[in-house]
Amino acid sequence: MRKTLLFFFVCAFLLFCAESAAYSQKYQKPILIKLPFAFSDIGRTPMENTPVLFQSRLLLVSNYRPGLGEAKGKDAYLYIDDLQTGKQVARFGQGHSFVSAYVNGDELNIFALEFTDFGRVMNSTGIDRLTTTDLKNWKTEKIILPEGTEHLFNSSVCRDDKGYVMAYESDKPVQFCFKFARSSDLSKWEKIPGLAFTGEKHEYSACPLIRYFKPYYYVIYVHAPLSGHNGWISYLTRSKDLENWELSPYNPILEAAAGEGKNNSDADILEHEGRTYLYYATGDQETWGTVRVAMFEGTENTFFESHFPKSITFTKLTAKQ
Repeated sequence: MRKTLLFFFVCAFLLFCAESAAYSQKYQKPILIKLPFAFSDIGRTPMENTPVLFQSRLLLVSNYRPGLGEAKGKDAYLYIDDLQTGKQVARFGQGHSFVSAYVNGDELNIFALEFTDFGRVMNSTGIDRLTTTDLKNWKTEKIILPEGTEHLFNSSVCRDDKGYVMAYESDKPVQFCFKFARSSDLSKWEKIPGLAFTGEKHEYSACPLIRYFKPYYYVIYVHAPLSGHNGWISYLTRSKDLENWELSPYNPILEAAAGEGKNNSDADILEHEGRTYLYYATGDQETWGTVRVAMFEGTENTFFESHFPKSITFTKLTAKQ
């Protein structure tokens, strides 16, 4: 009888261990490996950047905005580095900052804010689209205008089943939040009324990066510092309709480690040869910052899906205002 009971308890214990290991593996936070380097030429340059594959070339689109909070538009510009040679291959867009990029066939689309002053009283004319097919000749057009006393900042564009969607950062109704716009041709944009993502508790939600993998839109954004975490952190959320959202249970997906100051923000993403790379900013958002890269062993779609495991109840929120 004792042997039978002992055998039963041993089997139950082994089954419990196996189920616990399976559960732990199933719901383990996806692994992001922070690669051991930084972009040394960034220095005090602001953090916005977008890695792209354009005409078979790996490029990094960035902006230079000296003076940080007291920057002047005349001193700011956009530039592109070749990620394989390390050489600058284009400099353009004087007076622009908060850059992002989208490749549409043989056309490189750059989205950036045009401004004259970035100080306490910010003067900007809105978000521009700058396009090129050769990295030499550029066409510029205004696509998103601020409303009233609103100020605009970062933007990000992806393609979905209906055309193109933009997430763009604003300081209204919350400093900061992000709103949405749609386009059928990347040139003419219509704002989606009544939507503004302000986080779970009407809170700082900045620097959106948007992607679409049917049926979900995914956004990585910057969350204000939280107790128990190191400074500004990156969150991930998803939605089927841009109105109703779910937060990943693994938030924050990026947080400053030793040597990275108190900031992991302004993430942008590149899938290359089956791996996913997140380019993100470190520093303190005041006196210094640089760009680093984290790698996920898998495709971009897998990266996003893995942050929302099945059979888990997610924190839900709405962007409806």
